[in-house]
Amino acid sequence: MVGYCPICGKPVYFGEKKRSLGRDYHPLCLKCQKCNRQLTAGQHAEYDEKPYCSHCYIKMFGPRGNR
Repeated sequence: MVGYCPICGKPVYFGEKKRSLGRDYHPLCLKCQKCNRQLTAGQHAEYDEKPYCSHCYIKMFGPRGNR
């Protein structure tokens, strides 16, 4: 069964896929949506079904301090 990459929408074949957080990605598509850092499968966060590195995720979506 062929899945589709949630980033580019193209088919992801078994030999090339990176499975992370229940989705199959092309290796080059699994990168932070803000800083474009290449991500390791399972070692990133998602927001609105898009992958982010931990640093960008906390900076953008993490708790805010009292201001």
